[in-house]
Amino acid sequence: MSDSNDPKPLAAATPVPSALSPETIGPRELVMRVMPMPADANGNGDIFGGWIMAQVDLAGSVLPARISRGRIATVAVNEFIFKQPVSVGDLLSFYAQVTRIGRTSITVHVEVFAERNPANPHVVKVTEANLTYVAIDRDGKSRVIGEV
Repeated sequence: MSDSNDPKPLAAATPVPSALSPETIGPRELVMRVMPMPADANGNGDIFGGWIMAQVDLAGSVLPARISRGRIATVAVNEFIFKQPVSVGDLLSFYAQVTRIGRTSITVHVEVFAERNPANPHVVKVTEANLTYVAIDRDGKSRVIGEV
């Protein structure tokens, strides 16, 4: 059984574009899968929101790191929505899509789906977020994307 928030099939991983323009928007890609453990749960038995935020930040950084060809840092969490609680044993799939590429920054939309109840599989969207990453040099200063 599934609902209307089920992830759609994904295209093959996209190679790094040779010429980046501010209008570039990439396909949605599966960038990470993880299963939360009991140590990640709060007193109510739900997974800590902070743990989920950390995982979203890691997942969101995958495409900007690839595109920028160097170090990046999270510069903004523009939006973060917890849609459903996450439980121990949920298999979380993180899908990322580049929504904007600027001169030094990349904005990414991340959606998180939980696969629940292996005996009667059910998939629900549990979280979505928009994050912005900035390309940085070895001194931590912003740099133009593609320059290393």
